[in-house]
Amino acid sequence: QVQLVESGGGLVQAGGSLRLSCAASGRIFAINVMGWARQLPGKQRELVATMTDGGSTNYADSLEGRFTISRDNAKNTVYLQMNSLKPEDTAVYFCAAKEGTTGWLRASNYDYFGQGTQVTVSS
Repeated sequence: QVQLVESGGGLVQAGGSLRLSCAASGRIFAINVMGWARQLPGKQRELVATMTDGGSTNYADSLEGRFTISRDNAKNTVYLQMNSLKPEDTAVYFCAAKEGTTGWLRASNYDYFGQGTQVTVSS
């Protein structure tokens, strides 16, 4: 099993920034992809940003370059830097992890999710 613990969510005004962190523990040697997903009210969970252990990244098209994913392998931690936040970014953000890289662009293929952290962007 893999445990994922997120931190860094909160309330921010539109145009502001937040950085989310996700600490992984457990069978982390089995993980090949880590990243972030979000669930907007009434919507399905969608991938926001993901990174393979080889360093390949993928971002949701809707982000327009505002978010950046990074990872610190020594700390088993992945980060999501969110800039120029918009009210429509308001959602619960989940850390996600996957064994293997097949299907890494679809949220439904991920094996582990954290509990989620709320991000609220006020207008």
